[in-house]
Amino acid sequence: MNRPNSTHATRPWPILLALAWALPHAVCAAPKYLGPSAVIASADGNRLYAACADASKVMVIDTGTGKAGASANLPGEPTGLALSPDGKTLYVTVGEPDGVVYLIDPASLKLAKKLTVGHTPTGLAPHPDGKRLFVCNRFNNDISVIDLPSGKETVRIPVVREPFGAVATPDGKTVYVINHLPIARADGDVVAAQITAIDAASGQTSAIPLPNGSTGLRGICITPDGRYVLVTHILARFHLPTTQLERGWQNTNALSIIDAANRKLVNTVLLDDVDLGAANPWGVTCSPDGKWVCVAHYGTHELSVIDFPGVLAKLAQIPVETPPGGAPPYTGGRYVPASQADVPNDLAFLVDLRQRIQLDGKGSRGVAVALGKAYVAQYFSDELCALNLPPNGRNLVAKLPLGPDPKWDKVRRGNVIFSDATICFQHWQSCASCHPDARVDGLNWDLLNDGIGNPKNNKSMLLTHKTPPAMFSGVRDTAEAAVRSGFRNILFAVVPDEDAADVDAYLKSLVPVPSPALIMGELTPAAEHGKELYFSKEVGCATCHPSPLYTDLKEHDVGTIKAPDKDPNIDTPTLIECWRTAPYLHDGRNVSMLELLKDGKHGFPQDKPLPLSESDLKDLAEFVLSL
Repeated sequence: MNRPNSTHATRPWPILLALAWALPHAVCAAPKYLGPSAVIASADGNRLYAACADASKVMVIDTGTGKAGASANLPGEPTGLALSPDGKTLYVTVGEPDGVVYLIDPASLKLAKKLTVGHTPTGLAPHPDGKRLFVCNRFNNDISVIDLPSGKETVRIPVVREPFGAVATPDGKTVYVINHLPIARADGDVVAAQITAIDAASGQTSAIPLPNGSTGLRGICITPDGRYVLVTHILARFHLPTTQLERGWQNTNALSIIDAANRKLVNTVLLDDVDLGAANPWGVTCSPDGKWVCVAHYGTHELSVIDFPGVLAKLAQIPVETPPGGAPPYTGGRYVPASQADVPNDLAFLVDLRQRIQLDGKGSRGVAVALGKAYVAQYFSDELCALNLPPNGRNLVAKLPLGPDPKWDKVRRGNVIFSDATICFQHWQSCASCHPDARVDGLNWDLLNDGIGNPKNNKSMLLTHKTPPAMFSGVRDTAEAAVRSGFRNILFAVVPDEDAADVDAYLKSLVPVPSPALIMGELTPAAEHGKELYFSKEVGCATCHPSPLYTDLKEHDVGTIKAPDKDPNIDTPTLIECWRTAPYLHDGRNVSMLELLKDGKHGFPQDKPLPLSESDLKDLAEFVLSL
């Protein structure tokens, strides 16, 4: 990887964005893939709008004919879609360091306005008053509040970690935000992602913790009556050694229900069956009558259609606490958990309340409902799937191609395999379950490659093939060996080496996302000072973490190993994109980079006072987080 010795090269982002906006309208090669990721329906249900991430466009689909029609080219990957309350404006988020929201006329698909927001805007929540727009800035960990009449950002509201989606309640009082990952010590007893409730009037926030092990939040919607917010996520059993997969031993897949008025968790139900996982839940939406909840499963290429009134009725039967002597195992012919706390562990909860429909194609992400049908965006297959609500066996699934049948190259096929849970024994998880976007889930896992009872923090897949050995304990000589071991020992699957080689190709294709600590691609003054400290002989960070990969590819004893580990040496990880991979160290004991340096004294003698002031440590941390 070629990178200047100091830091990232200067990036003229506004110029690149301007050029990118112009290029799609010029004569240029057709994109290799479309990559439909999100889909929404017009208010009358006659039109669908699909965000095609890989083709950098929004496409229109006529629900009457099922045919794709006009499209709007964009200067980058569309990451979020929403319609204004009056249906007259389509909001589309685009961009990485300098994110923007494009306001598009849904009838003509002409650009009406461009709004500046933060780093990698993803989710959008138009306020019911039609005057405000709440935008998730994923890698700034905050929400932009846009005054639509003026087109100006009025405030940034901090949230927890990687806000990924948002919805506003119909009464306009609250905006709910899903935080993609947890932020906590990974060696603690409780590690869970949170939902942020924003008071739309004051901007004040409150946190709604999800059950322990919640991570990978991808989908959010609100029921038509405004009473419940629904969230899809993974529910990991990270305290258990990875000895088996049966009954969701490692990862389960969940739908959490939030009481919108009282801003609290009602409960979390599992989307899996007892012996068949429903991996990587993504998009979620409701039918207009509130009868059906539809959840797309990215890992198993399915749609769950859930009787939501039935779910609420069943939850209402369950006591808050286990009654003396226990509860009867069956009520009305159905098993009922003994208490509300048992529900997130009940793999049979949705029996008789849900249909699982296998879809044509691969990579189910966004889902929308229009005129009695559910439409699912199949990311890898460049198509939508349509099915009747409720599913009735007639014309159950129809395929709506958005373009030619894609021909996957090795990198694309590797991404498909990395994301495919049907490879896994009983379909509980994919590689992407623990490595969303090929990065981290924020958890420690007790893999068995270096013994048992010694969990290690999850590592990003970025640059793994360039920075051997693999794993914190260095037990795999190469990333290639780690990929093959992962299929055997984590997915409990045997795959052809061709499949593993394609996953290698996909992981090798990953590129770093520019850090949110950079300003227009440049270091801040504080980070410039931190860079001087980093490369100084007195501080010596570059001894073990030299550029350009910011690792010396060696193992070192840094004094952090505890029993039952015996080998004190830990592989030196790359620091590139470490701003995205908290918590830190092999056991995830430090939540922030500053904490690692200040409290952990990482890289400094443990028995001596720190040689740097707190101000210096902050500057050093800012430089490292700029990589």
